[in-house]
Amino acid sequence: MSYFDQLVSRSEGHQLFDYHPNGHVQKCQCGQAIFFDNTHCLRCGAELGYHPEQGMLCALKAGEDGVQWRVETAGPLKGKLFYRCQNLTSAAQCNWLITDPQTAPFCTACALNLVVPDLSVSENAEYWHRTEEAKRRLIAQLVMLGLPTVSQTLDPEQGLGFKLLRQQQGGPAVMTGHMDGVITLDVIEADPAHREQVRQNMHEPYRTLVGHFRHESGHYYWDRLVQNSPWLDTFRNLFGDERQDYQQSLQKHYNEGPPPNWNNTFISSYAASHPWEDWAETWAHYLHMTDTLNVALDFGIRLDNLELKPDQFKKSQLDGCARGNDDQTAFLSFINRWVQLSSVLNVLARSMGQSDIYPFVLTVPSLRKLYMVHSVVADYTNPL
Repeated sequence: MSYFDQLVSRSEGHQLFDYHPNGHVQKCQCGQAIFFDNTHCLRCGAELGYHPEQGMLCALKAGEDGVQWRVETAGPLKGKLFYRCQNLTSAAQCNWLITDPQTAPFCTACALNLVVPDLSVSENAEYWHRTEEAKRRLIAQLVMLGLPTVSQTLDPEQGLGFKLLRQQQGGPAVMTGHMDGVITLDVIEADPAHREQVRQNMHEPYRTLVGHFRHESGHYYWDRLVQNSPWLDTFRNLFGDERQDYQQSLQKHYNEGPPPNWNNTFISSYAASHPWEDWAETWAHYLHMTDTLNVALDFGIRLDNLELKPDQFKKSQLDGCARGNDDQTAFLSFINRWVQLSSVLNVLARSMGQSDIYPFVLTVPSLRKLYMVHSVVADYTNPL
């Protein structure tokens, strides 16, 4: 059963596992709650390691050789031996597990790094740490979805890579973006004050590190899964013709802003700038939705018990969209549960005097675009 199918089944009240298969919140062997980025248990002191393929955060015990670590947590990994990612002791503080440090000293996430910040520069260690936490959250989700995450060092043509940089004083600007499989991020985005200032200057309702990574990964997977594929015509029908001048479109967006009534058609104002950006924004929202709903289910939030019952999207609104009848039913169940959950999360945030957690409104055109993203992912990971 795919990650998405598990998510939908769990949201409908079906308990599929005795352990939680995603690592967002689990329990140590001592019963203490442990979380995705934890390296040790705060109650018993046990070392913790994350296994990306199983999506499990595991309690560990040192092996007899003092180098390997034995999994103590109940489940499919119990008793198995692993090593720790080489970045465990670096500023990145990576808690992921690896199989063979001789052939691959870095974990699935850290192995994707092509360039990391200069750690001799003040504050870069802390910025890198925060950036890696967000990047690991992205990679963990991509692995659970079954999407390709091969490093560019192993596959220069189709692999994925990250350049995590910080602009030097008097040096060229670092532009966050994607090109030819390489995602570049200015780690100054890890500074909350800087990020908030840019968010306000750009009139953005939402700006986070994980949001950057999810958005830029959308460009990478468009190249991998849509470009030169049978999905291209569907993409152009829904998102528009990507062959229009990209730089000119972005410049027009920055000079003039989004078109009137953009929110009737696009999931965000930036999505209106160009079909590629529309896809990347929609892709990022699909990842936001699946991950957040998954975490809510981990914590035992039962959406059927919530009093708030927003209007639901209907199958007729997906008329003309492909895949199968059962798949559309599952997708709509997921979307409608997300609308319900995000509405409650927004009300809770307001009660604390905070901005909405999900400051976006879904429309039918956005629904259909999200369904294409879902279908592209599903056809790669779980073809009909």
